[in-house]
Amino acid sequence: MTHSAPPELLTFGEAMTMFVAECHGELSTIERFTRRIAGADNNVAIGLARLGFKVGWLSRVGEDVFGTFIRRTLEAEGVDCRHLGVDPEHPTGLLFKERAQEGTDPNVTYFRRGSAASHLSPDDAEAVDIAALRHLHATGIPPALSESARALSFRFFERARAAGASISFDPNLRPRLWGSDKEMRETLNRLAVGADWVLPGLAEGRLLTEREHPEAIADFYLSRGVSAVIIKLGPEGSYYRGILSGQEESFIVAGCPVDRVIDTVGAGDGFAVGVISALLDGQDPRKALWRGNLIGAQAVQVIGDMEGLPTCERLTVLEGILPDIS
Repeated sequence: MTHSAPPELLTFGEAMTMFVAECHGELSTIERFTRRIAGADNNVAIGLARLGFKVGWLSRVGEDVFGTFIRRTLEAEGVDCRHLGVDPEHPTGLLFKERAQEGTDPNVTYFRRGSAASHLSPDDAEAVDIAALRHLHATGIPPALSESARALSFRFFERARAAGASISFDPNLRPRLWGSDKEMRETLNRLAVGADWVLPGLAEGRLLTEREHPEAIADFYLSRGVSAVIIKLGPEGSYYRGILSGQEESFIVAGCPVDRVIDTVGAGDGFAVGVISALLDGQDPRKALWRGNLIGAQAVQVIGDMEGLPTCERLTVLEGILPDIS
């Protein structure tokens, strides 16, 4: 395809083809599945693209039908895939997900070891026009995939920082991909302190900082140079602590009520979409957290990871009919 101007926003990581069970039960008993796309980083890319941002996605997929499916899905969502490479030697990652019981996290089985995306390296960052970049969004998943993908994460932070782009970081912990909690904690905290906005869940913040309360978790990162820490509190909403007009401010924004929780996977990605989009739109942090809570609440009401992410038009409707509880 012919490429236009380079994207202003960039995410990177591993997109996988996901097969979701069509009925409840253990995966070993399921005969029918629905094919979808999965991956925290690309969920955010899709969500921001739906809201009108020019978003690029950097990754690798295998030279297989699953890689083709991922590219076509992302491009159909308006995501710029000029930096999505095809690896003829390694496969696209796959996952199989149980149909979640309401309000619970579903069991997931991964087939991602040795995937194409795990072979990402710092060389992949060199083709990106960083000078055109306004914002980089990163998660803790790529550095968990391999040493080379970890090096890519640090290289992106260095290049984005040097170019003056803002950086958001969602730890998105995957402990099973790490050799130890200590290694995970040290690596992800090194990345986090290079970001402007850090977006952990409360449990993630506790594990990474070994501190209990949101205020103390925020202090851990603010004292190391981060501009704002935004902590997801689940149904209770979200917590903000950061610098506003030269002064530190902190507050909690209550969550958006949800009548029925279908699948909690993707809620954090929806929250990131809301916060990042609002801050890049010039909204104040309180409004950004409210939008994050709002979009996160939409994500838990559908089966797929990104199907609940709204378009601009849908967001306008939601923001018009739901009370601003910030």
